[in-house]
Amino acid sequence: MNTTVTAHPKEITVRGIILGVLITLIFTAAQVYLGLKVGLTFATSIPAAVISMALLRFAKSATIQENNIVQTIASAAGTLASVIFVLPGLIIIGWWKDVPFFITFGACAIGGVLGVMYTMPLRRALVSQSSLPYPEGVAAAEVLRVGTSSREGAAEGAAGLWAVILGSVTSALYAAGAASKFLAGEISAYFKVNSSTGVSGMAGSSSLALVGAGHLMGITVGIAMFFGLFLAWGVGVPILSTFQIDSFWPLHLVAAHPDPALSVEDYAEGIRSSQIRFIGAGAIGMAAIWTIGKLILPVWGGLMSALEAGRARKAGTYDLPRSEHDLPVWIVGLVILISMVPAGWLLSGFLAGGPLTDLALPLVIAGVLYIIVAGLLAAAVCGYMAGLIGSSNSPVSGIAILTVLGAAVIVGMIGYKFTGPNVETALIAFTLMVTTVVLAVAVIGNDNLQDLKTGQLVDATPWKQQVGLIIGVLAGAVVVPLTLNLLNNVWGFPGDPNFHAIDVKGGTLNAPQAVLISTLAKGAIGGHLPLGYLGIGCVVGILLIAIDEGLRLSSAGKFSLPPLGVGLAIYLPASVTAPVVVGAVAGWIFVKLIAKMKTKDIADRLGVLIASGFIVGESLFNVVYAGLIAGTKNPDIIAIPTPTPAGLGMLLALGIGLVIIVALYIWAAGQAKKIGDTI
Repeated sequence: MNTTVTAHPKEITVRGIILGVLITLIFTAAQVYLGLKVGLTFATSIPAAVISMALLRFAKSATIQENNIVQTIASAAGTLASVIFVLPGLIIIGWWKDVPFFITFGACAIGGVLGVMYTMPLRRALVSQSSLPYPEGVAAAEVLRVGTSSREGAAEGAAGLWAVILGSVTSALYAAGAASKFLAGEISAYFKVNSSTGVSGMAGSSSLALVGAGHLMGITVGIAMFFGLFLAWGVGVPILSTFQIDSFWPLHLVAAHPDPALSVEDYAEGIRSSQIRFIGAGAIGMAAIWTIGKLILPVWGGLMSALEAGRARKAGTYDLPRSEHDLPVWIVGLVILISMVPAGWLLSGFLAGGPLTDLALPLVIAGVLYIIVAGLLAAAVCGYMAGLIGSSNSPVSGIAILTVLGAAVIVGMIGYKFTGPNVETALIAFTLMVTTVVLAVAVIGNDNLQDLKTGQLVDATPWKQQVGLIIGVLAGAVVVPLTLNLLNNVWGFPGDPNFHAIDVKGGTLNAPQAVLISTLAKGAIGGHLPLGYLGIGCVVGILLIAIDEGLRLSSAGKFSLPPLGVGLAIYLPASVTAPVVVGAVAGWIFVKLIAKMKTKDIADRLGVLIASGFIVGESLFNVVYAGLIAGTKNPDIIAIPTPTPAGLGMLLALGIGLVIIVALYIWAAGQAKKIGDTI
């Protein structure tokens, strides 16, 4: 592979675009499924870079900059899929029965393009002339440089591709085993905790994707989620199943009287879904807002530095090197202005024929102005946070919460006197659509600056990266509505009044952020918030923030308990959270065991790629599986004639899953040693 520095290296190529788009299509579908299942997405830059280097190494003319364009295109998959934190809300409130392609594509595409345009002028101040760490951007650049600069790098690139493949294949086969009823889909146990009505339990999905997500999130988040599990199932469910809350202020408990026909499992899960998850929602909201609040001063300082740097550049006269060439400012301004036309058309089309037709003009004007202003602020804030804490750790949920509340206030003020059937639902739906566009702006702005940091470190041309990211946005925008609609038709979402899922036994997808954000929109416009449980959650969130800050101060930043991770674990079913905790602990043990190896860094990176493969393999299997169910209308399309008995199925799922994880970790350590021995 060509690593020679030239004045005009090969960057945007037909083969690179094709490869980047293919990776984007695959990873976006996987991200949509994972985000709806667990409320989290993962960064796709490093797996995409590894795949690109492994495939393009056979082309002698391939360059590090060409591989960088591939990962830039594919990075859109890890960020644009975040719109599913809002979009399912339109189904949950009953506005959509199915997901319309063109409206959803338009919201993703318009928001994504604006995200690139809004953050482009911030590149010099926040990337090339900034001391911000950009953890994921620096990591991706390191992977590209190592993979294209040495024999060891080439060998690691080949091993990395195999790590993704092996992780994907084993994860897909494991998921197929659960879907076929050969393996238990869930390992669970529910029990009484006292002589009256108190119950509790624990469950974990047979999911290597969730284990992989835990590995990628790390032990700190894993501990936070374990603490959230304890609060939900060790404290909340036992108390609320024993006592009912008679009044919230002052808090008054009376004896609970559950339906005697309910099983222990149904009673415990009923308590979780009707009460505990709203406590978790309050904790998530408080943690997200706190995270945003802590970053206000650094973000403001960074933006002021950006403006100052811009003034200083204008005062000087010098020729810019290729690595400083952005899209011309006039093109950026023109694209932003032109984008307002389809944005207005999108919002007016969304309202056409509905109960708000007479209010369409003021609502569309307000919506477009909100996208311009809130989108610009969100992109700048998220872009700075990408540099400060990384794209994956950026509190996108907090941005979405603030955005939906702001949009709800404006939309509610315009339509508060308007009456008629379904008016309230229409106002909530319009609020969610505007929020979707702004969120797309924010997350792609987040991604753009992270990618530009990678580009700076590998001597890439900024404007070519910006074009590459737009290509990735358009490719991802095609996949999001198709995948979302497929999953809605097969499994559906909680609370959907038009629920029409084919596989009812498979359970609904959690879509935790979408449920929370649609609940907030309903409450802000119609006053339907479950304030009692949300209030308790806010108090829990404040206590968690205090614990986290205390740990950080007392340990000089060495220890923490991320409140957002705790809140998510309270909110989500244990079946989703428990495997994530297992993955975090497994990854931590793996890193400890390889700590004395000379090639521990290689082994660590291969472990990350195996975890990424776990996510991609299972997620893609479930998307394909959903397609089979939708095509045949048969939820048992691959089920074996005689399902394995429940107890044996759980043992098999536990044993086979453990063997796969241990075997692939051993393989990663062995490959790392082999790579080191050949150099």
